[in-house]
Amino acid sequence: MKDSFRYFSFCILSTLIVVTTDNAFAGPSDTTLDPKSAISTEPSEPWIIPLIDLRLRYEFADLEGFDDSNAWTVRERVGFETKGWKGLSALVEGEFLQALGDDYHGGAPGAFPFKPTRSLIADPQTVELNQAYLQYKNFDTVFRAGRQRIIYDNAAFVGNVGWRQNEQTYDALSFVNKSLDELTLQYAYVGQVNRIFGSDADAPLAPGFSNVQDIDARVNLLNASYTGAPGITLGGYAYIMDFPDYPAWDNDTFGLSAKGDLLGLTLYGEMAWQDQAGVAANDDAFYAHGIITKNLNEMGSLSLGLEHLAAGFKTPLATVHTMNGFADVTDAARVSGAHNGLTDTYLSHTIPLFWGIQWMNVFHIMGDDEISSGYGWEYDSVLTKKFDDNFTAIAKLAYFESNGDDYTANAIIDRLPDATRFSIELNYRF
Repeated sequence: MKDSFRYFSFCILSTLIVVTTDNAFAGPSDTTLDPKSAISTEPSEPWIIPLIDLRLRYEFADLEGFDDSNAWTVRERVGFETKGWKGLSALVEGEFLQALGDDYHGGAPGAFPFKPTRSLIADPQTVELNQAYLQYKNFDTVFRAGRQRIIYDNAAFVGNVGWRQNEQTYDALSFVNKSLDELTLQYAYVGQVNRIFGSDADAPLAPGFSNVQDIDARVNLLNASYTGAPGITLGGYAYIMDFPDYPAWDNDTFGLSAKGDLLGLTLYGEMAWQDQAGVAANDDAFYAHGIITKNLNEMGSLSLGLEHLAAGFKTPLATVHTMNGFADVTDAARVSGAHNGLTDTYLSHTIPLFWGIQWMNVFHIMGDDEISSGYGWEYDSVLTKKFDDNFTAIAKLAYFESNGDDYTANAIIDRLPDATRFSIELNYRF
């Protein structure tokens, strides 16, 4: 037995000596000389990549003139995208929203829940196709055809209404091109706007017009940004919007923007001109937005901003929740252009707290074409905790107090209502 063990040990030792000697004198191996002959140990990219985006939210709303609303909702976006093949790929994503109770107004007849005596929380139950497009990526250009998410700049004109559980998407042809250094060109032709009111909404947007669920469109969107000027980002856009079934939304909007640093401040300025403004689509209107931001290091950042919309200026495809306060009292007339002008002066402070929590506080005063608080004032507060790249928690409070000036020419609803909103949510994205 001992002799057998010794013989086995001798064989192993001899083999190790031969291998070591060969490696020591043979120089570089064939694998090193010819990378093509190497056996890769890296995992290959999968052909199918799953998409998972989950959100659990509780939202409370108290709008003057309506009963309180309490909405518990769960939203799942589930789908997949394919690995690129010769520049071609595809993405398909469904959206599923469950209302855990009916103690709120979901926004449109046919959708659940529909309780117009309660405060609006536009998150109705739905099952629908959220995105489905083919993509070609090559030559510094990305082409997409199909149902897709489109967001330009700060979403003040074109966005996905991402705050609501059922986002706004577009049936469109789009491209992004970066062939020229520092220049990004974006274009989209939109044939249909898929709105936030869910797959069961069956009310017309207005008497005699199309369903609130989706809007027929003949919309051309052109957006450009240039970063070649030292320390400055320049932007420009032309949005030509035609809605055959709802001409009150028609508009042609042309704008310019610039952002840069000066004397320790970050400055942002934007101006736009719009024809076919107003509910009759027969006016011209002006838009301006300016922001001054100071980085306070460990004390966060402080911003002073002013956004002005002349009477009738409309933004029908915007993510309006991100503008003019989170109580959402100005949203409907900003979309349609039915307002008497809106000037929002605001002060925002964001500061890091303990455990990686970010705290943002914003104070707004709102008036018409003048810098005043004639419409009212609003306080917003947001706590955000990002646990990792996939998991985020958000708590948000908004309180608006009306000062009584007429916001619209509507004889029934002319002033903005007092409003309180509170929400807390958990987000998981994979």
